[in-house]
Amino acid sequence: MRYRRLGSTGTVVSTLCLGTMTFGNETDEAGSHAQLDRFVEAGGTFLDTADVYSRGVSEQIIGRWLRDRSGARDRLVIATKGRFPMGDGANDAGLSRVHLSRALDASLARLGVDTIDLYQAHAWDPQTPIEETLRFFDDAVRAGKIRYVGVSNFVGWQLQKAVLLARFGGLAPIVTVQPQYNLLARDIEHEVVPVCLNEGVGILPWSPLGGGWLTGKYRRDETPTGATRLGENPNRGVEAYAGRNGSEQTWQVVDAVREIAEARGASMAAVALAWLADAPAVTSVILGARTTAQLDDNLTAGDLVLDPAERARLDEASAPRVADYPYGRAGVDQQARRIP
Repeated sequence: MRYRRLGSTGTVVSTLCLGTMTFGNETDEAGSHAQLDRFVEAGGTFLDTADVYSRGVSEQIIGRWLRDRSGARDRLVIATKGRFPMGDGANDAGLSRVHLSRALDASLARLGVDTIDLYQAHAWDPQTPIEETLRFFDDAVRAGKIRYVGVSNFVGWQLQKAVLLARFGGLAPIVTVQPQYNLLARDIEHEVVPVCLNEGVGILPWSPLGGGWLTGKYRRDETPTGATRLGENPNRGVEAYAGRNGSEQTWQVVDAVREIAEARGASMAAVALAWLADAPAVTSVILGARTTAQLDDNLTAGDLVLDPAERARLDEASAPRVADYPYGRAGVDQQARRIP
C-alpha cells in the first residue's frame, strides 16, 4: 500500500480507499466487517461512505465495526456525504443549512464518532446558494464536527466557483472532489482535472473499474447474466451494457488492459486501478467490492506502478473522443503559449 496527502492538506491517506456503497445492500454485515478487517490488514487507512448508502445502514455497519475494534478509529480517515433524500419532507434533501445540519448529526450518530474527517456535498444542489452550503461547512469545522470539506459529482464550473468562494470568503477550503473516473470515462480531464491541478484539490475517483467492465468479465455482444451487477440489471446506470458494448473504444481499452495484465502477471482490475492511482491530481481511488475475494484482487493494485510505455498504451486506447474545439487539438493549440 502506498500513501499520499489528502488533497493539499497535511493529512495522509492510503492511495486506495474502501468504498462502502455495497454495505447493507449487496454485502451483509458479516461480509462488510470482513472487508473492513482485510482492508486495514492490507494497510488501508481511508474509508468512504454516505448517508444514502442503504439508507443509513452502511454508516451503521461501519459504526458497529469501529465500536468492536479498539483503536481502529484513530488509525482511519473516515469520509461520508450528505445531500440526497433521507425522508419524504421538503427539507429532507439538498445542501441547505437545515438539511445538512440534520444529515451531519445523523451521520455522526450512525458512525458513533465525534468528528467526521471528510464531509462531502454528495452533488450540486441548484436550489441552494452554494454560499449557504460553504458557510454551513465552515461552521461545522469550527464546531469540531468535521475536519475537512469535500464535494462529489461537481462539474468544472461548480467546483471552481465553490473553491474560489471558500477562499475569498475565508471559509474552510474544498480539499477533494469525488467524480466518476476510469479508463472508460475520462471526460473530467477537460475541466475538473485542470481545476484540481490549479487549486490543489485532490481527486477521489468512484467507479474506477467502470462498473466491472475493466475486469474483463464482460464479452462483446453477449448480454451479461448471473450474479453480477449487469447480469442482474443490464441497463444499470452509466455502465449499462448496450451503450458500452456498442462502442468500439470500449473493446480497445479492455484489450489494452488485458495485454498489460497478462504481461505483468497481474489482474486486469489491478492494472486499471494502478493507471488511475497515478493519474494527475488523484489522491485515492475508491474501491467498491461485493466480496472479500473481489477486494483482495483490487488490493493487489496497492503497490503496482505502471511503466511509461504501459501508461502510454492505456492513454492512447482510452483517449476521450472529442471535436477539434474546444477540447481537441485546435482548442488545445489555441490555449498554448510559448515564451520566446
